[in-house]
Amino acid sequence: MKKIIGAASGLAMIASWAFAEPQGTFRQAHEVGSGSGSSLDPISKGRVFQVTEKIMSRLVRPDMEGRPSPDLAVKWSANADATEWTMELRSGVTFHDGTTFDAEDVVYSLERVLDPEMDSPARSAISMITNVEAIDESTVKLTLGSSFADLPLLLMDYRLRMIPEGSGDMIATTGIGTGPFKLERFDAEGTTKLVANMDYYEGAPAVAEMEIIGITDGQARLQALLGGQIDMERGITSQQRVMLEGSDKFNVQTIPTGNWRGLIFRTDVAPFSDVRVRQAMRMVADRQAMVDLVMGGGAVVACDTPVGPRDQYRAELDCPQDIEGAKALLAEAGFADGLDVDLYVATLEPTWPVLAEVYQKQAAAAGIRVNIKQVPSDGYWSEVWMQKDAVTTRWNERPADQALNEIYLSTAKWNESYYKDKAFDALLSQARSELDFDKRRDLYAQAQAHLLQTAGTLIPYHVTRLVGTTARVSNLDEVENNSVRWHLVSVD
Repeated sequence: MKKIIGAASGLAMIASWAFAEPQGTFRQAHEVGSGSGSSLDPISKGRVFQVTEKIMSRLVRPDMEGRPSPDLAVKWSANADATEWTMELRSGVTFHDGTTFDAEDVVYSLERVLDPEMDSPARSAISMITNVEAIDESTVKLTLGSSFADLPLLLMDYRLRMIPEGSGDMIATTGIGTGPFKLERFDAEGTTKLVANMDYYEGAPAVAEMEIIGITDGQARLQALLGGQIDMERGITSQQRVMLEGSDKFNVQTIPTGNWRGLIFRTDVAPFSDVRVRQAMRMVADRQAMVDLVMGGGAVVACDTPVGPRDQYRAELDCPQDIEGAKALLAEAGFADGLDVDLYVATLEPTWPVLAEVYQKQAAAAGIRVNIKQVPSDGYWSEVWMQKDAVTTRWNERPADQALNEIYLSTAKWNESYYKDKAFDALLSQARSELDFDKRRDLYAQAQAHLLQTAGTLIPYHVTRLVGTTARVSNLDEVENNSVRWHLVSVD
């Protein structure tokens, strides 16, 4: 049984923060991407991360530079061959229901992710962990199946939130965590209400309440920002930026990220099962033109690697547009007269329709006739993504190992292009077990180069994110979303 913190202790902590009385309500939107299947279970496909990031904490969080820093774990160390990691936990932390946080909660939370029956998309991120053991109340030992020197990077995963031991059957609706805000009401398709957690271990939040509002369409979210119904939109376009910057009622942040938008051609179905066809589908892209036309210059060209431009393992690749080369490959594959492709697009992500139109024009030069099929945003992730043969996609920034494994490993749950390549899998396995940094970096670079030759994913650029806020918002960290310290945000 968990120990309940006594009334006297609780009063003492509240009194110590009495000088920082939370005030006001901060509002933002989420996209209802999983429709009625949306939930507060951080490891589920339908998790609403705009909520879970504020109510639940990780063992390790990214600092303002994206490096591993303490959250619920305050220290960590590895043995000589990096097959065992010891995590020292923060003391005096309580869950929103008043129970204490300790090592058994960590064991439960991580074992739940690793359980094959849970079928969690987060499992591939930490699949190298073979055993999680509570040494004492404040110490956890993680045993790995092979050497892995970068484990703290993967523990920053935005889904690896700690929940109370035994709460898995209820967490989808209760949302109990140790984060700076507590759940008052969850409405997946309406308005979810959060209230300040006065016992948060980094100090009481600056705002009293947060409202997370379901708005499926990107243009509708912009209108909600312009009308003051929400205070922040983290996906505005370069065209929308001009509108916001022309008014003293709004502010815009410019944040370089490893987030990316792209097109997926399923490698398990014809004609994309032919590597020559999917090479051609990517060779027709003029990536710099896409950056200019779609993002207004607010992006960094990527050569089909999901690894962000600031990542230590980012490969230096070259990927010029090659129309004649694409035509030749299509002819070899039996498509001398070109081919027809249905590309499914939604306005869930505001830039998708523009990206599809730019690609359509570029691909036409090689005889690839792209038919853009507009579909509803509601339910896009469950009814279109990983269902249709060619779709638009997007991913937020992840460390190199996590991105490569989660998106392309043959056994990964979210392998959206159904890419299966033994040589690629072997490179990732070697990289994970290599303790020498330079050799490890070379292996990750080889894996990215292999994708450029064989993958079914067109990644034209990494996004420089534009975050629009109302002028009443202050102290919002100008960093990638996973690093934001939500308890510091304030509103006038």
